[in-house]
Formats: sequence, structure tokens, C-alpha cells
Amino acid sequence: MPDVIRVRVQRDSDSFQEVAVKIERPTYNKPFLGGFRNMSTGVEFHNAGSQTKLKRRPDKEIQLFCKETQTVVEKYKLQQTRNTTSTQMTKVGLYVSNMTDKLISPGKYFTAEEYHKRRLEAVIILQKYFRRWHAKRLVQNLMKQKRLRLAREAQEESQKKRVKEEKFRREYERKLNPKTKEDFELLYHDLALWMQEETERINQTLTGAERKAALCALLEEETQLIACIGMHKLNANEENQQKAILHLLEFYKLFLKCAQPRRWKAYDGKITEMDTQNTLRGKELLEIYRSICTKDIPKDERTSVLLTLKCTVKEHECKLTQEIVALIDREVDLMSREVKECNLEGLRKRICTLFLQYVKIPEFNPEVAGLLKVPQDPLKLYKNVYFCHSCENYLPSSEFPIPANSHTIGRCRSCYQLDNEARRREAYFKYRLILENLRKAEVDYQDDAKIVFLVQLPDMQYMIENIWNCQSALSACSDMYDLVMVRWNKQREWSPWNTILLTKEEADAHLKLCNLEKAYEAPFIDGINQKHIRAKNYFARIPAMSSFLHRSNNQTNANSYEKHNSLK
Repeated sequence: MPDVIRVRVQRDSDSFQEVAVKIERPTYNKPFLGGFRNMSTGVEFHNAGSQTKLKRRPDKEIQLFCKETQTVVEKYKLQQTRNTTSTQMTKVGLYVSNMTDKLISPGKYFTAEEYHKRRLEAVIILQKYFRRWHAKRLVQNLMKQKRLRLAREAQEESQKKRVKEEKFRREYERKLNPKTKEDFELLYHDLALWMQEETERINQTLTGAERKAALCALLEEETQLIACIGMHKLNANEENQQKAILHLLEFYKLFLKCAQPRRWKAYDGKITEMDTQNTLRGKELLEIYRSICTKDIPKDERTSVLLTLKCTVKEHECKLTQEIVALIDREVDLMSREVKECNLEGLRKRICTLFLQYVKIPEFNPEVAGLLKVPQDPLKLYKNVYFCHSCENYLPSSEFPIPANSHTIGRCRSCYQLDNEARRREAYFKYRLILENLRKAEVDYQDDAKIVFLVQLPDMQYMIENIWNCQSALSACSDMYDLVMVRWNKQREWSPWNTILLTKEEADAHLKLCNLEKAYEAPFIDGINQKHIRAKNYFARIPAMSSFLHRSNNQTNANSYEKHNSLK
């Protein structure tokens, strides 16, 4: 309802007047005054209430109080001590001893100001003792943390020292008993360093004929050392050849190539193994080969092994099997004549060698067909086979190390190694470790990194020596065993122009950074950018790298454009 309504009122029989009526809103709820309900229709009727405000009583201008404010509420409750006691005083006819009585006198009176002052002093004393306790506890916690930190740092330092000593011990052991190509590479590298030092010492201390004689003696000593290394290499080749012979028949676990069953994982995680006809054949040949290679066995057992071998190879008629059967008959005849075993050693080695050739033939051992480096189909030899102009051999593409800046195939790995041993005598072992660690780290990113697999050992050596000076960009640490290469910007793929050389601890801290501009100072970032520009200029000549370089430049331009727009 509106606040004002118009009402038409009749004045006379012929005249009407409109009157404005103001509606007053009630500020209280009207009381329910009863009513009734029509039983037939069910309509409820309420008694009418007053629609006007209640009349306020006039103010008498006298302060009035209610009854409750003028009366006092009293409550009576008896109080009784827990123990009923009584007091007896001295009187006529009664003596009470006062030996245990105490004389109590009133103390010194102090005002409220003095009382609050004493409370404040007491609070200050409590605060002093609490702060002292809190400070001692804090210092003890700090000392405990310091002690734990020093112990942890000492443990880490001892661990690093132990790892470094273990590396040096392992490297010394490798140099003392070389067996692999990397071991001989380290030996030749140390020989080159020793020759360089001795030559400089002779040139600085001696002159004339004495210098020439010393250089000739040094050359003679170098020749003897090279001959000694050559003897070690021959021994290592013999051991590696025996390992390669045993390694040929290994396939899955321990590289049991021809004898292990087929394995696959089921849906429930269990490993299922299945022996095929080819793997069973490989197991049989493996057991025969191990039996004929066993030494110091009785003659009857040796004869039984040779008969088993003879029955196995006679299943196929060819020139090789006929030669093996003839050798077996010869050994059995010689054993029957009581010939010494030392005189049969050459014959037995020949039988083992011919049986190994027998095992390598896929017609006799079908499982070896997919494991041979040289395919049996001649048509497959024309694919990915290149000619080495140094050793004049046709080799697969995997035998050619192609640097990133090379435009031709060049020489094979064996020729590179032989040239390195004869002339440069450089050790690529440390660079190989850095490259392997870098490739493993890039695989963990799972962002389809490609450039890192195009970089070869000579490229890594050039980057570390010429661009990064064989030291960490932060601490200038030159320990190659402790250096790693990581991404400069971890959001982008690794490349020679997006990398930094750091120690392992520095690399872990670097990869945790979110904003490089806030973490490093501007001169350091400028120095890193200069190194990246040098790497770009070096690798820009590589056709395989050019596409990645252009893509990197386009990405950099896009990022700078987006940054410029955001600043606008």
C-alpha cells in the first residue's frame, strides 16, 4: 500500500471532495484479540484492533524507581569450619601455658604505588630469568644445528675425498692392468705427458752433444715403454678374445645370446619364460662348448664329451664338420696312446675354434642369425656401409665417428685410435663421461632432445677446452671428474648455445633457479652469452645443426617480441 492514498468524500447531495489520507506504518505487531470461524464456509474472522498509536502517558517530571531498586535481597547461609575448635583463656583457677604462643606484630605499611613497584620489579626479574633461559635454549639449538651441519659437511667432504681416492685408485689400477681401449688411451696420454715434461727438462738443462744424447736415451726409453704397452695390449687382446668367445653365446641376462629363453612380462607383472626350438639348440651347443673347453678332467669324461660333440656335428655334412670329426678322432687316438695333455693343448684349441665357427653358422644354430654383425643376406651389406680410406675396409656407419663440423665420412674408429696412439695421444675418457652424463640428463627431460646426440667427442672436447677453458663457470674448478654440462635455460632444449659447465653441486643449485637474471649478476650473464655466441659461430657451419640454430633464433626473437609487448 502506498504511503498516501486519495479518498473521495461526499459533502452534499451533489458535491464530492477528494481528501489525501496519509498511511501510518505500525512500528509494533498488533495483538491478537480473538475471533471466530464460520463452520460452513471455513472463513476466519478476527476482532478488530486499534489502528492508531497508543496514547503516551504524560511525563510527570518526577524520577520514579521501581520496587526492585528500593529493596535489598538478603541471603543467610551458615558457615562452619571443618574442625570444631575452641579457645581457652587464662582465668582465676585456670592456668594456660604460653610457651608455644607466637607474638605477631604488624609489618611495615606500604602504599599501593610501592606495591605495584614491587610487582613490576618481580616481573622484570622473572623476564630476565625467562629471557636467559630462552637465549640459552636458542644458543643450544644453534650450536646443535651447527654441530650437525659441520658433521654433515665433514661426512660429505670425507665422502668426496673417498670417492676421489677411489677414482684415482681405479684409474691407477686401470693403468697398471690395462684391458680396454680406454685404459690404453690413458696409458698413451700419460706417456705423452711424461715425454713432454722430460723433453722440456732436457732442453732447459742440457745443450749440445749432451742434449742430443739425453734425447736419444729418452727416445730409447719411450720405445721400451711403447713395447711394454704393446705386450700388455697383446695379453689384453687374448683375454678379451676369450671373453668375446664366451660372450657370443649370451643373450639376455649375462648376455646369453643363444641360450636364454624368450621372456615377457604378463599383465599381472609376472615374468613368463618360453624355450623355443632355437634356444634349446643354443643351450645344447653352449653346454658342449663349455665341456670341451674344460681342462683337467678324466680321460673317460673327455672321451664322452668328444663323442657327444661328434654326434652333434655329424648331423650336418660339410667341410667344417668333416674337419671337426677328423680332429676328434685324432685326439681320441692320441689319448688311447697315453700322450701327455700338454702335447694335446694345441689340438684341443683347434677343436674349440672350429666348433666356435660351427656355432656361428645360422644353418647349424638358427638363434645366432639375428645376433651377427655381418648379415647373412648379401643385399643388406649395401645399406649403411662405407669405405675407410685409411685401412681400406668396408664398415658399417656405426664404426665411423663423424664430428659435427665434418662434411665427409673420414676414417673409422680403429684408424682414429691408431692415429691417436701414434701422434696426438689424447685421452677422451673424461670428455666421454661428461657427454654420457649429459645425454642421460637430457633423456630424463623427456622433451625429445636431438642436438645432444649429434655432438661427438671432438665437439665436446672443443667446447670444454676452447670455450669453457676446462673449468667451472662459477668456481673455476678444473677437476674434470667433478664437472658436468647442463642447460643454461632449463625450459629450452640443450644445445651448444644453451649450456653451462659447472660442478655437480653447482649444477644441482643452478637447475633449481627460476629466474636467471635475478640469481646472477649482469656481467656474469654477459660472459655466458659471449660463450654462447662463440659456440653458435662454431656450430653454424654444420648442416645438421643449422636447422636447430635457425629455430633457436626464431624462438629467441619471439620471446623478445612477447616481452616487448608485455612492457608496452
